[in-house]
Amino acid sequence: MNTEKKPNKFKQLFKKIGTKNLIVVCAVLLIGTAIGVNYILYNDANDDPISDVDIDLDGTDLENTLDKDPNSSNYFAQTILSRKQARDEALEVLKSVASSDSALPETVETALNDISQIAKDIENESNIETLIEAKGFKECIAVISEGKATVIVQSDGLLANEVAQINEIVYEASGILPTDLKIIEKN
Repeated sequence: MNTEKKPNKFKQLFKKIGTKNLIVVCAVLLIGTAIGVNYILYNDANDDPISDVDIDLDGTDLENTLDKDPNSSNYFAQTILSRKQARDEALEVLKSVASSDSALPETVETALNDISQIAKDIENESNIETLIEAKGFKECIAVISEGKATVIVQSDGLLANEVAQINEIVYEASGILPTDLKIIEKN
């Protein structure tokens, strides 16, 4: 008899929340997970942030592509492209959630806040990359997520003053403290 009441409770819950709202909430959670995975990939303890990962978020085999062309600019170009595609997909889903008529107000507000944060992160990353390259580095990628940053620079060995310059640039451009910054050298 107790098992008969449970399906009714689930049906009532779905009616109360609404199937569309439940789908929207799941989509937002999925985007958050994708951003978290992206953050983990770029904050790996190794010098090469994708060395232990065979597949990126788009399902392409970046490691094999990078190994075929030892030119490091290919690494930087592929990483930037992968980051842009992941962000574009996340923004597209968030925009559809924000413009949904059937979404809960809290869900719309969360989606709008996430869109705003992604836009700020993109702007800060661009500023950091431009300023670091202006200091003489040939290639640079900045990844900001959840108040932390990872900067990948093309270098055969960073000097202490170069590390200090990168720390200063990241702090001034984004407010991220050196304790929340990871610098990775890629030669």
